[in-house]
Amino acid sequence: MAESTPRQSNPRRRLQAFTLVELLIVIAIIAILAGMLLPALTRAKREALTTSCRNNQRQLNLCLQLYATDHNDALPLNNYVYDVADKTPIFRTNSWAPGLAPYDLTTSNLQAGLFYTYLRTTSTFLCPSDNSRVRKYDDTPLPGAPRRTRSYNLSQSVSCDAAPTYRKLTLIFKPSPANLFTFIDTHEDAILDSVFGTPLPDSGYGDRWFDIPGSRHGQAANLGFADGHVERWKWKHPKTGDQFFTVAEIPNDRADLRRLQEHIKTDWEY
Repeated sequence: MAESTPRQSNPRRRLQAFTLVELLIVIAIIAILAGMLLPALTRAKREALTTSCRNNQRQLNLCLQLYATDHNDALPLNNYVYDVADKTPIFRTNSWAPGLAPYDLTTSNLQAGLFYTYLRTTSTFLCPSDNSRVRKYDDTPLPGAPRRTRSYNLSQSVSCDAAPTYRKLTLIFKPSPANLFTFIDTHEDAILDSVFGTPLPDSGYGDRWFDIPGSRHGQAANLGFADGHVERWKWKHPKTGDQFFTVAEIPNDRADLRRLQEHIKTDWEY
């Protein structure tokens, strides 16, 4: 009697495809995981850009201090002011960063500024979170426009003829170097010249915004200080370019303005 040979199973029969329901479950799980990870990745990217921006401002503060060391304690000039009414720059003297941020197609103005000797690069003047583009002088879009070359302004408290200001680094005392802000993220819809104007609190414009701080870093801006350190300031009220020269009527917005006013020079006498 012949022995029966065991029937060999077909390997293909052991390979079963996913059912539609199983595929949908896998897709749903992937979507949930992606939804959980995306906010964390977004925050991580924002923090990385914020850190890079703060490093830029540290470099600019270092340039300010090196300039003072090389020029008998004198602070770099900060007099490139734009006449909003006439739409013309008032170029009294050279500046740490001459030029108009919304309109400069090249970095030539920055290369002509007082800081280029120390930096030998212009990328430091641009916040990595600032993706705004150059536009025409009539403020209409410029097709194929490059990214702007500058995102930061220097406070009027530093060597500017238009406000109470310090001319020498070692004379800064009220507020102290750790409390006098120097460089600041400026709002991309409001930046023009290189000076950040802040009205004196006891003046007729004390409740108005002159220049508008940026809010690219999670409704916050980076500010450098005269002692070299940099801080991230979270604003109580959202900032927009439309606030230029408007009264800060909302209490939280006025609180933001007052906070800046506490970190500028307010006395013409010393």
